[in-house]
Amino acid sequence: MISIPSGVGPAHLEGLHFPWFASLFDQNFFENGLDIFFNTLLFTCPLSLVAWFGIKKTRKFANRRVYAAFRTKFVLWATLINTVVFVAAYFLDYRQPYVDYLGLAELEGVSSIFPPLKYSYRDVDVMAVVADPSWKHWLGTDREGRDVFTRILYGTRISLTIGVVAVGIYTAIGVILGGLAGYFGKWVDLAVLRLIEVMICFPTFFLILTLRGFIDDPSIFHIMLIIGITGWTGIARLVRAEFLRLKKQDFVQAAIALGLTQRRIIFRHVMPNALGPVFVAATFGVAGAILIEASLSFLGLGPATAPSWGQILTAGRETNRMVLTLAPGFAIFVTVMLLNLVGEGARDALDPKLRK
Repeated sequence: MISIPSGVGPAHLEGLHFPWFASLFDQNFFENGLDIFFNTLLFTCPLSLVAWFGIKKTRKFANRRVYAAFRTKFVLWATLINTVVFVAAYFLDYRQPYVDYLGLAELEGVSSIFPPLKYSYRDVDVMAVVADPSWKHWLGTDREGRDVFTRILYGTRISLTIGVVAVGIYTAIGVILGGLAGYFGKWVDLAVLRLIEVMICFPTFFLILTLRGFIDDPSIFHIMLIIGITGWTGIARLVRAEFLRLKKQDFVQAAIALGLTQRRIIFRHVMPNALGPVFVAATFGVAGAILIEASLSFLGLGPATAPSWGQILTAGRETNRMVLTLAPGFAIFVTVMLLNLVGEGARDALDPKLRK
């Protein structure tokens, strides 16, 4: 927030300004699609939460089934609105004239409020190239004068997003194919098993490198999609085994005897009971996807415009600076360790045989 009195700076800038709000969808500052996606969430999620609590407080629900139906519709509508806002913000290519608010904030009579770190991951400080850690740059700067701590913060959301979205993609593929194979059996099971065996024959990382070679200008979304379409085999085998076990249970046989459709039996009765182990595997999968993304960026195969822990590791290797190696390495270690601990806890909670 900046308050500019009259007579200071250009006339059209006088008054109270919020540059952060104005630049959320400005592609002069945020040229990467993932940045626009996160800024869309920053804009729509608070509005969605306000709408949720407002409707929930004013509306009375007859029973749990009505409340569950309302909750599902609200989530679908919120997701649709978020998607529309993101697509509109990305393709409208909104840009505004550049204003040096940092320079204005140093003028006499101008009051301003800035975050602790005034730098974006792309901002360059030409007076502090390859600087050591200091109060101004907490982890120093790289060869281009960019703040390392800020780039690690932005790399955190990129790594977590790639992990969650990529795991979501291959979990959806694995659940569908594994469920169909386990429930119908016969030639459907045979075809899915042969497809799984073909996919397993290729080393996953080298298959990802091969698919990456066909993309000229890679983006974060390409990496998500590549990891998603190559990692579904484990989930498919796990879901297939659960369906083979559950379809012989009494509640499934009772549903068949009642004449329920196969779609209702699969998606309303069998699948909810088969997803427990899938959540555990997905938690471990997020950690694996983060390591794959960091490896691709370390090899120089990731998007050049997006900050990544792997890029910082590469800069540390090329410049032999320990801070550029230890900082992203520690971030990767802590994130993967925490995700693995969450997976272990989820497995202990969902598996009654492991409870003490």
